[in-house]
Amino acid sequence: MSGERIAEAAGRIRLSNEQLDRYSRHIILKEVGGSGQKKILAARVLIIGAGGLGAPAAMYLAAAGVGQIGLVDYDTVDLSNLQRQIIHQTQDVGKPKILSAQETIYAMNPDVKVNTYREMINAGNIRDIILDGDYDFIIDGTDNFPAKFLINDACVMLKKPFSHAGIIRFQGQTMTWLPGQGPCYRCVFREMPPKDAVPTCRQAGVLGVMGGILGTIQATEALKYILGVGQLLNGFLLTFDAKTMAFRKVRITRREDCEICGEHPAITELRDYEQPACDILRQKVERFRGGAE
Repeated sequence: MSGERIAEAAGRIRLSNEQLDRYSRHIILKEVGGSGQKKILAARVLIIGAGGLGAPAAMYLAAAGVGQIGLVDYDTVDLSNLQRQIIHQTQDVGKPKILSAQETIYAMNPDVKVNTYREMINAGNIRDIILDGDYDFIIDGTDNFPAKFLINDACVMLKKPFSHAGIIRFQGQTMTWLPGQGPCYRCVFREMPPKDAVPTCRQAGVLGVMGGILGTIQATEALKYILGVGQLLNGFLLTFDAKTMAFRKVRITRREDCEICGEHPAITELRDYEQPACDILRQKVERFRGGAE
């Protein structure tokens, strides 16, 4: 199990004087201390998506001293990314996101090893990527439903804890799944919505700071899991509305008939997903979008 691996690896770490100084604000916390910081340094976190959510999550985990961070992203840095993807700079436009992110992390904290995977996540590679680094915790920083359903299925099958998040306009949501405990993403979002029924950030826009708010919550969940501290968002969906500055924590339950984590799972192997087309819904969305604008 991840917790046992982290504890064993942490026992072999000796903090240098420089590390004692760098992580001093962690070490003075009674919930962390030197032993907790060693756990962070021994931990391995995989971030799928180096964009609006993954960028702040990666930066805070790197600053905290997470020993290995895996970054999965096929895209290159675009000028439109810089409004929210704070791990990238203007001079990085045109550069692979994983390379830009890796350079930023190495400049921030030389204690961190960054594993890069310039790939589009799919059913054929996700298992190998997760197992390649024997990652302890997975962060879903993707922006599309097929990827989110695939990440959920892979983590459930491989018994890897993960944090989901999504952002659009002025709103965001996040939840955490722990192996064998509480509901998975499919328990809450049973079916993939038809294509274009829910617009993407590219189509609808997003307030730049939304990625920072939700992405840092995901990083917080990862650190709490590593440390074994506090209550995770396991069994809860946390929503945030920036217009009203309202957080809402909703209790969610596991479905016994869930297709992947239920008593008799129907999904027994990973597969890629496509959002079903729905012309009627698409037309309604376009009419609504036109009227709203």
